[in-house]
Amino acid sequence: MKVTKGIDFLPPLGYDEHIRTERRSIMPNLTHFDEHGAAVMVDVSGKETTHREALATGIIRVSEAVYAAIEGGTAAKGDVLGVARIAGIMAAKRTSDTIPLCHPLPISKCTVDFTLTRDPQPIVRAAATVKVTGETGVEMEALHAVSVALLTVYDMCKAIDKRMEITDIRLERKSGGKSGTFIR
Repeated sequence: MKVTKGIDFLPPLGYDEHIRTERRSIMPNLTHFDEHGAAVMVDVSGKETTHREALATGIIRVSEAVYAAIEGGTAAKGDVLGVARIAGIMAAKRTSDTIPLCHPLPISKCTVDFTLTRDPQPIVRAAATVKVTGETGVEMEALHAVSVALLTVYDMCKAIDKRMEITDIRLERKSGGKSGTFIR
């Protein structure tokens, strides 16, 4: 679409329908789009209520100084992993507030655990497990929990070293629902 400075530009007649048709052909199996290509919240009212669980992981690469501060509990802002754990759990509970088309879910359990290793560079690995009995899965909640937990580690340690790198955030496994079990 051409943008003309200072003048409102209207697309040619039929342009919107062309885009919608193109979207339908590119995304025929995506559930968050209606027949016109508009984003919609999926109707889960007819889905079977089942136990669902998801595990997501991610890592943050840190310097030796950051690793030592986390491991020794000497970071100026306090207990880095304790605060990051709470932040991750809070994030899982609030996923539908930050990811537009996610359903609010009555999460029955959320754990966020950390492992410190040298691989060979020092890293902090986060793992979030989320459980629910409901009509839709908790993959986004687990991914959101890991992301926010690692961002919290970054925030609490950035005064030591800003070169930390968050990476490898991914779904490791999920179970329950129509699509069954997924294991990476």
